[in-house]
This record gives sequence, C-alpha cells and structure tokens, in this order.
Amino acid sequence: MTSTQATNSRIYTAHHLISTAHQVIERGALVVHDSLIIAVSTLENLRRLYPHAHVTDYGASVITPGLINTHTHFELTAMRGFLDDVEHDFFAWLRKLTLARRDIMNDEDLYVSAMFGATEAIRSGVTCVADASDSAATTIRALHDTGLRAIVYQELFGIDARLAHDQLANLKNKVSHLRELNASSPIPHPPPTLNYPLSTIHYPLHAIHYPLLRVGISPHAPYTVSGKLIELAARYALDEDLPVMMHAAESNAELAFMMHGHGAFADGLKTRNITWQPPRVSTICYLHERGLLDTKPLLAHCITVDEHDLDLIKHHDASIAHCPKSNLKLGHGRAPLSRMLKRRIRTGLGSDSVASNNTNDIIEEARFALLLARANRETSEGAAFDVSITEVLEAATGGGAQALRMEHLIGTLEPDKSADFAVFNLTGTHQLPVHNPRAALIASSSGRDCIATIIAGREVFRNGKVTTIDEDDLRARVIEIGKRLAINEPDA
Repeated sequence: MTSTQATNSRIYTAHHLISTAHQVIERGALVVHDSLIIAVSTLENLRRLYPHAHVTDYGASVITPGLINTHTHFELTAMRGFLDDVEHDFFAWLRKLTLARRDIMNDEDLYVSAMFGATEAIRSGVTCVADASDSAATTIRALHDTGLRAIVYQELFGIDARLAHDQLANLKNKVSHLRELNASSPIPHPPPTLNYPLSTIHYPLHAIHYPLLRVGISPHAPYTVSGKLIELAARYALDEDLPVMMHAAESNAELAFMMHGHGAFADGLKTRNITWQPPRVSTICYLHERGLLDTKPLLAHCITVDEHDLDLIKHHDASIAHCPKSNLKLGHGRAPLSRMLKRRIRTGLGSDSVASNNTNDIIEEARFALLLARANRETSEGAAFDVSITEVLEAATGGGAQALRMEHLIGTLEPDKSADFAVFNLTGTHQLPVHNPRAALIASSSGRDCIATIIAGREVFRNGKVTTIDEDDLRARVIEIGKRLAINEPDA
C-alpha cells in the first residue's frame, strides 16, 4: 500500500516498540489503517513512507502487543476481597462463592461485575481474554459494551451421570441463545472502508471480519462434571466447532479425588447420594479417556501434572492457562511452567477471577510466573525450573494468542494482524533507569503504568479514561454490590 492509498492511516510511536517478545525496535512505530496493522518499522522509515499519516507519539514509553488473559471469570469481579477470610480452605471458598452468586447477585449485578472486570483489564493493557461464565449472556453484553476481544465460555455443571443428556440439552439451548445474542449485538468497531482496489494490498479478509467475541463451552472441572457429560460435551464441541476450556489438575485434593475417591470432593457427592468411582488415573489421563483432549481444549491451572500428562497435552495440541497468583493464593502449589515451555505446549497467562487473585494485572502475573519458576534454581532440580523474562513476556502476548488459537490475528505487532496493542509509560521512579524495555516492563512495571489500549484499531483507553463506558457510574454500582454482599454474607 502506498501513502496516497492510505489517507486515513495513523502512526503510533514510542521510544521502544516490542513487535514480538523476541524483537524490540528502538524508536519504533506501527501504522494502523482502520482495524489492521499495515506496517511496522522505525518512525523514521514510516514517516517517509506515510508522510500524510497522523502521528501519535507516546515518548518515553513502550508499545507492546496487546496483553492476553487466558483465564478469567469477570462475573465475579464484585467479589474482590469478599472471600479472603476463607482463602485457606478451598471448599469453604467454593461454597461461599457459589452461595453469594446464586442467592445475592442478580443478572444486573453480574453484568456490572463483568463490565468492571473488563474495564480493569482494558486499563492494564489487556486486549483479549478467555472468560468462563455461568451467566455467559450477561458477560457477552458486558464485553460488547466495553469493546474487549474475548472468547466467552458457557460453564457446564452436572456431576450426576444419570442427568447427563438433559444437562447437555440445556447447554445446547444456552449456546444457541449466546450465538444469537453475539450475532445481534452491535459491532463496536466498523469494518474498514477500503477506498482503493483490493488487488493493491494484502489484507487478510478473515482479519477484517473476525468478530471481537466468540462463544465456547467450559465443562467446569472433573469434580463437578460427570464423565458421561464430559464425553457428550466433547462430541458436541467437535460437531459445532466450539472452543473448550476446563479447569484441570488444579489441586492435590482433585488428584486424591481422581486417584482414590477420597477427600472433600468425594464427601460432598456422598451427601447428595451420588456414587463416584474414581478412575484411578490423573485428571489429564481421565480427560484423554473421555475424549475431551480431542477438542484441543484450553486447560486452566495444570498444577498436579507429571511428564506423561504433559506429553498427552502436547500430543493433542491442547493449551494451558497458567495462573500462578491464584494457584499460590489458594494454596494449590505451582505449575511446572518451564517444562510446559520446553515442550512448546501452547501456554498463556491467566489471572483467574479477582476472587482468587484480587487483580486482573497480567504484567504482575508474568512477574510472578518468572519468579516462581526460578524459585528452585539452587536446588537439585537446577536450571530445569529457570524461565526468562522474554519467555514470560511471550506467554503474556504471543503465547496467549497461541493458547486461544488466535495467533493468526493477535499476539504480535505485524502487518496484516489486528491492531491490538498497549502502551506503557516508562518514566516512573519505580522504573528508571531503563536499560532493557522488556525487563523494565516485566520486572519493574504493572498494569497501572498502561497509558493506552487499542483493540481492532479502536482507542478504548486513552488520556486516563476508558472511552466506551461511564466509569464513575460503574464504580458506584460496583461499590453498592459490594455493600450488599457484605450485609448478606453467607456462612462458608
């Protein structure tokens, strides 16, 4: 494309531009036309090629690919801090969360909560999320209204195998409704207006028309979904080309449930007169036997995985959402990130819900992942647990895109990809001096240093404000929900 053909192009530049986790361009810039990136180079080169383009110069900052959060539950955002008194007891934590969502929060509360989570994400440079929601319709509304890119997974529960067919039928009805809702919702950003011959450019039309939101399904966990229902859901997902997400290998309690049929999960089923015959294999092996791995699912957590489990995940080209902060806060342990990366398993970073993390900050998540992976460097396990800053930055960007199977569209700043990127200020006292922008971003910064977020070419965060919503009104509504939760707090 020539400069005369791109009269509406915009140039974004900063002192540093990270086009991929492995490449930094000093005084770099990118050219955006409508929703797509059309060029990436130095500012000097792009000014010469696009002399009439409007230039936005962020100065002493770094432009990065949009951050990707591969595991969220935005409908729970209003529960930030609400469960911290039971974080030491996962079963009490689950019970209190479930009762509060069911008995205290209504659909509008869940919508406000999801919108607030999306707003926090946008403010911290996140451009795409993978969100699992029991109330997926409200989450889709919220994400449409904020302009965030996402896969929204309708959660599926049902541990009683006798009800599996009815539960699948209910899931199908929900997914049909979600697809209709997603299709009928207004598109936040219009497709490009191409005022020049298509033959003169190399726009991938799939990128131009790729929707911001996609619907998926999430069989919740092996202790809340029967083996029969997992099989039915897997077949349904394959037939309908639905993305699949599942919590898997999350805790030692889950492992005991799977291997021996012991513990609180098994006790809970007994009180409901549900018989559980433990498969006596790991969760990953169990999902393989039930056909779920054939869907190439996104598996959240993967803490209690061994070498055979990781080999199965790699063989099926499944993905992992690594959630180090949530894993630590709930006392579940740590996932073997370095071994996942060594096998080149599709791996991204996830915050989980703020009920089990307290923030949606993927920069902070990357830092935790880095430090946690290095914790055993001096032990006999040695360098097997060493991970680099570049690798965790990759997990936060391109790795997240690969985990969601969207690497053709997002995750790096390259021509023909969607204009999804973020800008982080690097002039703070906690950041200077900057010797390496990647290190300054991961080791010294946080999501609070984000100064701009652009999704599909649309500036959804700029000048300290999210441009798509009334943040003051939203904050007031979230505070009111928090007060109501506190007044009606259920017993854990």
